Amino acid sequence: QWEFVQSGGGLAQPGGSLRLSCTASGISLDSYSIGWFRQAPGKVREGVACISNMHNPYYADSVKGRFTMSRDNAKSTVYLHLDSLKPEDSAVYFCTAVRQLDGLCAIRELRSDSWGQGTQVTVSS
Repeated sequence: QWEFVQSGGGLAQPGGSLRLSCTASGISLDSYSIGWFRQAPGKVREGVACISNMHNPYYADSVKGRFTMSRDNAKSTVYLHLDSLKPEDSAVYFCTAVRQLDGLCAIRELRSDSWGQGTQVTVSS
C-alpha cells in the first residue's frame, strides 16, 4: 500500500515562495520517480513537475524557471519549491509516483489510486 503524506503550502503573495513536501511510505522511493500535479477549481488536474530516481527533474512550461523539485531518499521525501508565484499557480497540489523511462520521468501517474491528500496553495495580494 503506497502512501504519500503532504505538507507545506498555504498563502503567499504574488512573487513570493512556498515549499511543498511529500513523504512516501510503503514504496522504495529511491526506485521511483515522483511527480506533482495541481488542480484549480473548475479545471482538470495538470502535471507540474517530476523528478526521476536519478534526480533528473522535468517541469511543465507553465512553471519552468520558477519551480524546483528535489528529493531526499534517506527521508523518503520529495520537495517542490515554488518561487516567483503567480495568482494562476493557486490550486490544490498533489504528489504521486509517476512514470519513468531511461532515467527520465514523465508527469503521468503510475497508479490512479495512490495520491497525496492534497495541499492548498493560494497566491493572492
